[in-house]
Amino acid sequence: MCTNNLPAGCQLVYDNATILTAIDGLAAKLSKKLSGKNPLVLTVMQGGLIFAGHLIPRLQCMLEIDYVHATRYNNKTTGAELTWKAYPVSSLKGRTVLIVDDILDEGHTLHHIIQYCEAQGATEVLSAVLVKKIHSRCLEQTSLQETLTDNIALTAEDEYIFGFGMDYNGQYRQLDAIYKL
Repeated sequence: MCTNNLPAGCQLVYDNATILTAIDGLAAKLSKKLSGKNPLVLTVMQGGLIFAGHLIPRLQCMLEIDYVHATRYNNKTTGAELTWKAYPVSSLKGRTVLIVDDILDEGHTLHHIIQYCEAQGATEVLSAVLVKKIHSRCLEQTSLQETLTDNIALTAEDEYIFGFGMDYNGQYRQLDAIYKL
């Protein structure tokens, strides 16, 4: 049950302890994949910020950090055309890139970011997503051999979720748990 100033009728999906345990497991998996590499970690702003802040310190490899800001939502509850607000400053040419994002719903934003990284000369592109929604609308195959969904911390039913970086009308990103409406 949500209290305080949260939307009426929302329900807890994942508490903080469950989220952090899932991030620990994902970090261990990614650390094996990234062993001996010096990846460039690209956080997808704004939603991926809190997830990246927890994931990156758990990765057991040398790495560099940058970000992209590409969105289809612009603090709304439905997606539209992709808008690029910021490209990475770092060169992607010849790099292993790890894209860190908050949610994989249909996959259009992540797919476009992967294509951008490939076009910039990245030799390997991986993605890590905090939550993947379970439904049949998601793009599954990218131009890479891997799918969009290889590195997922948690899954959720096809409901509107927010918290831990994900917003509801531009608010509630700061919550340390994930809720559904």
